[in-house]
Amino acid sequence: MRLSCTALALVTTALLLACEKSPLPAGPAGATGSAVGKTEGVGTAATSGKAKVAFLLATLQEERYQKDKKYFEDKAIALGLAPFTLSADNDNAKQLSQLEDALSKGAKVIVVQPTDSTAAASYVQKAHAKGAKVVAYDRAIKSDDLDVYVSHDAFKVGVIEAEEAVKATGGKGNYVLLDGQSGHSVVAEIDRGYMSVLKPLIDKGDIKVVVQRNHDSWSPEQSLKTMEDAIAKTKGDIQAILANNSGMARGAVQAIQAGNLGAKNIFLAGADTDAANANYVCEGKQSIEVLKDIKPLAEKAAEVALTLSQGKELSGTTGKPPMFALPVLLVTKENAKALLVDTGFHSAKAVPACK
Repeated sequence: MRLSCTALALVTTALLLACEKSPLPAGPAGATGSAVGKTEGVGTAATSGKAKVAFLLATLQEERYQKDKKYFEDKAIALGLAPFTLSADNDNAKQLSQLEDALSKGAKVIVVQPTDSTAAASYVQKAHAKGAKVVAYDRAIKSDDLDVYVSHDAFKVGVIEAEEAVKATGGKGNYVLLDGQSGHSVVAEIDRGYMSVLKPLIDKGDIKVVVQRNHDSWSPEQSLKTMEDAIAKTKGDIQAILANNSGMARGAVQAIQAGNLGAKNIFLAGADTDAANANYVCEGKQSIEVLKDIKPLAEKAAEVALTLSQGKELSGTTGKPPMFALPVLLVTKENAKALLVDTGFHSAKAVPACK
C-alpha cells in the first residue's frame, strides 16, 4: 500500500513525538571510565534536586577499589546525594577529562583519588572556578586551596610494617622496599613511616636497604621482576620485604616461592589486605598485612561530600588543608579471622585459610 506524502508526514510526526516521550534506558552497570553502578540515572527525574557528587577513582583494577565504589555510592545515596563514579585507569589525562566532564554535568562536590598528587592541584582550581568543592580521597592533592583530605593514616602503615620487620629480624639484615607509583602522596607517607623506624638502624649499619624501587600502577608484575632482581643480586640473602600495598606483596610472594626461598621465612609485609594476601598470611607465605578498612573511609568521604554540598563548615579535621586520618590495623595469622571474617571485611569463602 502506498501512502500519500501528507499521510507519511503525519506518521513520521507521531513517531517522533512518541520517541520524545519515551525515557532512554540506563547504561550498563560497572562500565569503567563512565558513570557506573547505581549512578546511571544522575540527571533524571529520580535524582533531580539532589546534589550531584562525582567520585573519581584512579583505578578500579585493584580488588579494594570495588569496595570503595560500593560503600561510597551506598552511603551517598542514603544521605540523599546523587553520586556517579568514574575510573581513570591510572591515566592523568583521562582523569582530567573526567573532572571536566563531571563539572559540566553540574557536580557540586568532586571526591577524587588523584592519579598524580601534584598534577591534581589544577583540579582544585578548575572546580572552584565552577563553584564546586574538592575532596582528596585516599591520596593527597598538593594544593593549599584543597577543601579537605580524607585518607587512612599512611604514615602509620609504614610505621607498623617497619616495626614488625624489626621485631622479626632483630633489627638486622638486608631489606627490600617495594614502593608504589612515583609521585603519589601515599607512597611518600608510607616511606616516611618506614624511615622513622629504620633510619637509626640503617645509620648504624645494622640494616641495609639493598633495593628500593617505585612501580607504575603499583604493579604486582613489576614487583615480581624487582624481587627476582633482588634475589639474584643478593643470592637470596634477604631478611625483610616491605611493600606499599597488597598487590606488590603478591609479586614478592611469587618470587619467593619461585626462588625456593619459602623455608628462609623472609619477613614480608603488605597493606590493603586483599583476600589473596590475607590468605597468604594465614598460610604462612606472608608475615603481616596492614588493614585499611574501606567502609569507614568511603562513608566518611560521602558524609564530607554532603556537608560541603550544603555549604556547611567541617568539624573534626586536623592540619591545613583540613584532613580526616582514619586508623589502620595490624593483621597477623592470629587475629586475621577476628579482624577480617568476623567483621565481614572478607567472607570465610574468600579467605579459607583464616579459621
